[in-house]
Amino acid sequence: MSFLSYVVIAAAATVIAGLSFYAGKLLYQVKQQTKRQSGIRQARIERIMESVHTIALAVEQQQCNLSEGAIRLVNLIDSIPVESPPNCQRDYPALYQLFLQVRELPTHDARDQLDKKVKAKQDKVREEHESRLESEILKEIAHIRTLDYR
Repeated sequence: MSFLSYVVIAAAATVIAGLSFYAGKLLYQVKQQTKRQSGIRQARIERIMESVHTIALAVEQQQCNLSEGAIRLVNLIDSIPVESPPNCQRDYPALYQLFLQVRELPTHDARDQLDKKVKAKQDKVREEHESRLESEILKEIAHIRTLDYR
């Protein structure tokens, strides 16, 4: 082999070594990023589950009304970033039914703008839904308090 062949082989080996090092560095960075993302995802799951348990306990202890609990719990449970989260419509039908009944009712400033008669009528309808579904919702709440995706 000639000197030129050795130079070409050495250059090729250097390029291959450099590309191999770069590929290894990129793989390491991807692994670190995946690890960080997994940690962030797990922290989000833990925060959501803490909120779910707190709200479920508040509903169970009647510190939070059923309608507010239904709205908050359905939205939180639906946002749990796991591969197979609970399906509120299937797993908690009474809670989901109440959620569907009250989710469109105005709250906060929009509610404050309503006429007293309209508010009273909405409250009556909401309370009727709550009383009709209360016993089933409380059973479902007991199950929700046992959820754990940590």
